[in-house]
Amino acid sequence: MCGRFVLVSDLSSIEEKFDIKKVYHEFQPNWNVSPGQYIPVVIHRDGQNVLASLLWGLIPSWAKDPSIGQKMINARAETISEKPSFRNAFKLRRCLIIADGFYEWKKDGNKKIPLYFYLKFGEPFGMAGLYESWIAPDKSQINSCTIITTKANELIQPIHDRMPVIVPKDQEQIWISDKVEDKATLLSVLKTYPAEAMAYKIGMGPKFT
Repeated sequence: MCGRFVLVSDLSSIEEKFDIKKVYHEFQPNWNVSPGQYIPVVIHRDGQNVLASLLWGLIPSWAKDPSIGQKMINARAETISEKPSFRNAFKLRRCLIIADGFYEWKKDGNKKIPLYFYLKFGEPFGMAGLYESWIAPDKSQINSCTIITTKANELIQPIHDRMPVIVPKDQEQIWISDKVEDKATLLSVLKTYPAEAMAYKIGMGPKFT
């Protein structure tokens, strides 16, 4: 599961790393990005990468009530190609959700201790995501997204059995391309990220122990 993440990198470094050509989302550094917030994501549109603004919590196009998005902050990699809520987006609307790291909580008696997981090389990364557009009865539109999860690696597994899919740099364009339609190729991107490339700190926010 991924229910909180961090994005504190500045816009210029994100533009460079993800080859962003147009920016449609201005954001502030956030050590506690939460479901229900609008977040910056990378989408491939008209032959170029753009930084868009999407609501975290996917609302399927067929939904009668947008509150369903509160239950769809994550999608399991093992079922997204078949599950009605996600299969159309899997075919046509894939994105990268940018993060510097994410949180999981370790139980310690009656307390929950936050652990911050990040990549050792210290740069922002793209989590595999899906997005949808929902049209309200008044014809207004909500664009929303979900983070794809997979089996946790050895670093995270003692804390939680799931983790977000972190897309390797050389597979980012495969994932977001509107030209790639092969199911096997797309599913091959959704692998567990190597534990040896990650680390964690105890705490939440910019202060850690």
